Amino acid sequence: MKLLLLEDDDATRSHIEKALTSAGHVVDVCLTGPDAVFLASSNEYSVIILDRMVPELDGLSALKQLRAQGVSTPAILLTGMDGIRDRVEGLEGGADDYLVKPFATTELVARVAALARRPPSVDAITMLRVGDLELDLLKRTVSRAGRRIELQAQEMKLLEYLMRHKGEVVTRTMMLENVWSFHFDPQTNLIESHMSRLRAKIDRGFDADLIHTIRGSGYRIEASPP
Repeated sequence: MKLLLLEDDDATRSHIEKALTSAGHVVDVCLTGPDAVFLASSNEYSVIILDRMVPELDGLSALKQLRAQGVSTPAILLTGMDGIRDRVEGLEGGADDYLVKPFATTELVARVAALARRPPSVDAITMLRVGDLELDLLKRTVSRAGRRIELQAQEMKLLEYLMRHKGEVVTRTMMLENVWSFHFDPQTNLIESHMSRLRAKIDRGFDADLIHTIRGSGYRIEASPP
């Protein structure tokens, strides 16, 4: 899943990002409330994680702005404010969950997964399908025509991104920014090498290819190309 993390403390942010990434998620990070509002209102995330006490615009105020804009992405507030009134204020302000610092990152990862399962959010999809290919977002498993396919962590993220954009042309830049969080071209064959391994696992041995190269543009995954 793709997540947004607002946290201004370097050590805490790094610790959380590492835990979420290790769990197979793609994490966009930001340091201020205005940046969180911008990113959450212009991108699709499965869950938003907001530290309450951050510069410029606190996490709760940022969340209120997002709810006012109609952004319904599940959100969890992280805070050292553990009073009952604080928790009520957070939940009434639009938070779906509230986690008091200090907390175990394993609990945060579990709560994020639980939030992503909640209906009716569009982002709460737990199964992606393209033809006979299935990706279970919660179990992190892939199968095609009932046959289990083992993928490495980065291959799983790449496939998830492609499947979330099935039928669309996915460019190299889109993959770098959303799968690797690179906002520049590292001038390597990073994409090509991962795509080569992914295509071998997804398409080899099956009657029809699902992943297609769009010459000069990128890649597209679909069951029946035009």
